Amino acid sequence: MLPLTTIKASLENGLLSFPVTDFDSKGQFDPNTYAARLDWFVTHDVSSVFVAGGTGEFFSLSEEEYRQIVTVTAATVKERIPMISSVGRSIPDAIAYAKIAEQAGMNALLLMPPYLTECPEEGTYHYAKTIMDNTSLPVIYYNRGNGVLSSAWIQKLADACPNMIALKDGTGNIQELNDTIKSVGNRLSYIGGVPTAEIIAEAYLSIGVNTYSSAVFNFVPELANLFYKSLRAGNKETVAAIIKNFFVPFVRLRSKKNGYAVSLIKAGATIINRSAGDVRAPLLMPSAEEVALLKQLIEQSDSLIG
Repeated sequence: MLPLTTIKASLENGLLSFPVTDFDSKGQFDPNTYAARLDWFVTHDVSSVFVAGGTGEFFSLSEEEYRQIVTVTAATVKERIPMISSVGRSIPDAIAYAKIAEQAGMNALLLMPPYLTECPEEGTYHYAKTIMDNTSLPVIYYNRGNGVLSSAWIQKLADACPNMIALKDGTGNIQELNDTIKSVGNRLSYIGGVPTAEIIAEAYLSIGVNTYSSAVFNFVPELANLFYKSLRAGNKETVAAIIKNFFVPFVRLRSKKNGYAVSLIKAGATIINRSAGDVRAPLLMPSAEEVALLKQLIEQSDSLIG
């Protein structure tokens, strides 16, 4: 088991990778291509790997598929970098998934928000605390969707749960996040986690959020790394060029339909000949025209790297 200092260091410096989950032509989990994907990820200079996340369609996985994913991850990555998997849904589900992850050898958990119903902050706090109290693994809280907590409640959760080690922001609310960072301080590590986080990475960095989750790493890893390293080095010209010529048009394409933050990533993986199959319903794959536009973006990214 990796020491906590190693896990936290990986969350505070370096690009975080969130692989898609591989499905075969029948829509079933494919452990062989998934293992190959993880091996490929680890060789591309990432600081940690988050499996079965939002990009990995956690919301559509069965318990048995989740078990296979964390088992394959542990056997493939072998703690070359920290291995983190998602838990969530109902409290009993989250506790059960946390046990599966711990038994498989995961190093930490990403706690997803509860699904469907709107939640009062006090209830969300108890949801998160109950789950954290029932695992010995370090936990990153994903502040997003129906699980958004204000600065005061994040402080309360961090005080109550020693194994809460980080906050992943999925709101993009820089004012509230800055409040949290300045109030809670270095008790937690902070991760950018809005869809296509690169689009506000400059704002994140300005308030002390040094890392973020990169979904496009699944199909343009060299560009993702170049952008991250340029951002951290203060190379504003390169950052601006990549945002203008890649991320702005990508986000515009992503905004055409709900769920494309995941669907386009799988389409991109197919374009570079690393297909992970199609997304599962209720998500939809992009149209042929949209795939053609994405392919143009990927081809143009070569000039940005050069």
